[in-house]
Amino acid sequence: MKITFVVGNWVVLSGGNRVISIYADKLQNKGHEVFVVCPSKSQPSLSRQIKSLLKGKGLISTKIIGVSHFDDLDVPRQVLSHGPPITDEDLPDADIVIATWWETAEWVANLSPSKGAKAYFIQHHEVHDYIPKERAKNTYRLPLHKITIAKWLVDLMENEYEDTHVSLVPNSVDPQQFYAPPRQKQSIPTVGLLYSTAYWKGCDLTFKAIEIARQKIPELQVIAFGREEPSLTLPLPERTHYVYQPVQTTIKDLYSSCDVWLFGSLNEGFGLPILEAMACRTPVIGTPVGAAPELISKGGGLLAKLADPEDMAGAILKMVQLPDDEWQIMSQAAYKTATNYTWNDATDLFESALYKAIERTENGEL
Repeated sequence: MKITFVVGNWVVLSGGNRVISIYADKLQNKGHEVFVVCPSKSQPSLSRQIKSLLKGKGLISTKIIGVSHFDDLDVPRQVLSHGPPITDEDLPDADIVIATWWETAEWVANLSPSKGAKAYFIQHHEVHDYIPKERAKNTYRLPLHKITIAKWLVDLMENEYEDTHVSLVPNSVDPQQFYAPPRQKQSIPTVGLLYSTAYWKGCDLTFKAIEIARQKIPELQVIAFGREEPSLTLPLPERTHYVYQPVQTTIKDLYSSCDVWLFGSLNEGFGLPILEAMACRTPVIGTPVGAAPELISKGGGLLAKLADPEDMAGAILKMVQLPDDEWQIMSQAAYKTATNYTWNDATDLFESALYKAIERTENGEL
């Protein structure tokens, strides 16, 4: 197949972009012709440029510059010389073209048939406050074959958008990047988390749970990392070892330095840190969002009630106070969950979903 991925901004070091880069690479390794394209940034308004100049920051650049998950891949890709939208003139003819974000779905829907059958890779329900919600919702009604990553998204597409033909392709984890040998609990009880100021990540609630747990275990240590400098509006708990933008190859060491990983999100598409921590033999305490219910139900952690710091604190106490042999059983279950389904398995499913999109298009269903 000739496959085109249309990406909004590939220099964002998000889990979603990492997943796209993995599929682009593995599909190419299977013999497909893969091309990844994204636009330059939108042209800022004159008023924004003037404000930027007055603040001494210079003109706002429209160039997309920075580290990305695509950097080390031998996959053809291009940043266009113009901002959005992407149109027919920007793309080669192909067998299939894949939207990867709600805005890109609008662009892909308007492409001519020569650019390929149209698919929509959905990694979240993008109806956040910072985007136009109704426009985003309308993209889920477009005649594109949907591919998504978690059962809750499959159910949502059927129940809210009346689409019963969605392909489910769960995420996996790279065992070479995320791995740790069998181990015992830490000498000092230690929890870890991913830091984010985005409210739906629930860090404020997780921090409250840590505060409550420390009333019983004052020596509880915290390890965290993230893409942001800690904010004064969301300060880290005392005695937190924080790593800002860690090198990708060192993240496994952070996961494996913990007795339990905390996933306190209020809303999530999948929750890749769950699998990454589990691959490093670290059990997870998670809220019932994204893929957490399916993953944690296999024995590698505990589910806490949504937005309930008291319940998460209780789970922390239970986990770090487990006898070492019981903790190791949970650690092994987490590792098994993370490693019994590979990215090669996922790529086979993704490839089948692309063929299904082509078949549905040829049959006139889309």
